[in-house]
Amino acid sequence: MARLEWETGKIVRLRRMLMAWYERSHRDLPWRRNRDPYAIWVSEVMLQQTRVAVVEERFTAFLERFPTLDALARAPEQEVLALWSGLGYYRRARMLHKAAQFVVANCAGMLPQSSAELRLLPGIGAYTAAAVASIAFGECVAVVDGNVERVLYRLAGWETGVRAGSAALKRKVGELATGLMDTERPGDFNQALMELGATVCLPRNPLCLVCPLSTDCYTRGEHRRPPRPPMLSREVAHALALRTRREAGRGRARSVREVLLEQRPASAGVMPGMWELPLLREAAVPDKQLRMAVRHAIMQVNYYVRIRTVRENDVEALTVAAGARRWVPLTEAGAMALTGLARKVLTRARLLPLAAMDPAESVAQKPDGNAG
Repeated sequence: MARLEWETGKIVRLRRMLMAWYERSHRDLPWRRNRDPYAIWVSEVMLQQTRVAVVEERFTAFLERFPTLDALARAPEQEVLALWSGLGYYRRARMLHKAAQFVVANCAGMLPQSSAELRLLPGIGAYTAAAVASIAFGECVAVVDGNVERVLYRLAGWETGVRAGSAALKRKVGELATGLMDTERPGDFNQALMELGATVCLPRNPLCLVCPLSTDCYTRGEHRRPPRPPMLSREVAHALALRTRREAGRGRARSVREVLLEQRPASAGVMPGMWELPLLREAAVPDKQLRMAVRHAIMQVNYYVRIRTVRENDVEALTVAAGARRWVPLTEAGAMALTGLARKVLTRARLLPLAAMDPAESVAQKPDGNAG
């Protein structure tokens, strides 16, 4: 590692000020209430590309259903995806599930304790491995996410220009983060830096007047940064097809209301295996047939979505068949692995119980996440 060319006194002061601030100001988040490696791992995977407010609610529900690594490993993938529905970036859930199965099969059900060993598990990158190893096991390894990068850029006075993502700059950031580490409390120190970036050293309008590091900060929030890439826009339309089926029961028949869902094929590049509303052939929907219009963001694309109510007899003529279809009782649909858009539409149409919306407005912070 390159020598950190900061005087020892400054480094010690930064550590002390940051840790004192963290102890009195950190948010009370559910995954910070214990050192359970499994819970910490789940939280770090959920936090990739997803806002903390969304994760708070979903984390608790996920842990209630899969309280242990073994319980997660033994669950069917579709059940895991159903609990993940609304968090987006579904590849994270699939890889979390695969990694849990690997740990049960090859590691006696115990997560490895070092970042190097954690990186050998399916779907675990450098960030997640360092976070789990430092927070759960106390390994002195730096954790660098988007928030930490921003804090260190500003602290050191480095410009974030067009080459902000270059390997050389990332290496410099990693060296600085390692040099600043509090070796006695590495997990808390890493969380303190991330917390500072998430709540004080904001991308826009940083709160420099209350920052514990402002005295030693080179830029105090004023530094060049590349413009955010523009969002793309697309228009699509989906069919909301409902029917009522009579089902024989004890004593008398009962009515069962069903919705038509389509499963994305396993070969799909995004969200394979997830269930969605059938796609209409035409994106334009006459005003008289328009059930609702919603905006739904996936990564850098804003989808402007029109929803049309379609009768059962008209489904084949009006929609594009792209996967297996099923008429699903509305009482069962909520437990399926629905796409975020499908869950949003069915909830807004009051066809499902009120549930957490997908993180359409989330800001990418954790670097290990992948779409799909």
